[in-house]
Amino acid sequence: MNGVLVVTGAGRGIGASIARLGAARGLAVCVNYARNREAAQAVATGITAAGGHAIAVQADVAQRDEVQRLFETVDRELGPVTALVNNAGIAGTLKPAEDLAPGDLDPIFGVNVMSLFWCCGEAIRRMAHKHGGGGGAIVNVGSIASRYGGMPGMVAYAASKGAVDSFTVALAKEIGHEGIRVNGLRPGTTRTDILEPLGGDALMARVAAGTPLGRVGDPDEIAEAVLWLLSDQASFTHGAILDVSGGR
Repeated sequence: MNGVLVVTGAGRGIGASIARLGAARGLAVCVNYARNREAAQAVATGITAAGGHAIAVQADVAQRDEVQRLFETVDRELGPVTALVNNAGIAGTLKPAEDLAPGDLDPIFGVNVMSLFWCCGEAIRRMAHKHGGGGGAIVNVGSIASRYGGMPGMVAYAASKGAVDSFTVALAKEIGHEGIRVNGLRPGTTRTDILEPLGGDALMARVAAGTPLGRVGDPDEIAEAVLWLLSDQASFTHGAILDVSGGR
């Protein structure tokens, strides 16, 4: 693969695995992060040490002006983006719906939903044929929670991931003629540190028991599916939502 890949929320977990695999497949990679500079820089440094090309760029992707700065930095240091993975996401506050307040909802919808508008907008301005771009591919990472509702107290999270699915399908219909493929991916429960506040190993054991494959996922398994959606092997896959959830 050739080109420039931006992965949001790539300092750890699934995003880090996507960044590493993308670089291994030949892409120059922007490792975006919001706060943990050390973790993101470690990912970028590891890619460089392995012979790849990567930079770590801080930006809160819930903020439009920071997303503009992120893509301008990529333009200068790597070149125009040709592949975008909207991976950044937060679980938010665990609360029943009746107890939720704007302060609970604004952050989760900012990171999980609004970031897609800002990041895709910047990518389209660089990829679309009408802007002189050569096309590209976008993958939006949602969650299987959008389909089954998630755990008690995660109604806001599930709703935000449902918005990711709708956004993906609508955007695919809007910009397919511009040479940009848009797809979504819904991971099931995956072994990352985002699960620690929710119960960590104990939670994963409970989930695994109810999953047909009998286990939770690994970030590298999710990354493989994402890179397939970005690749030429998925050239006729557009507007699709791929479940990578062990059959859950």
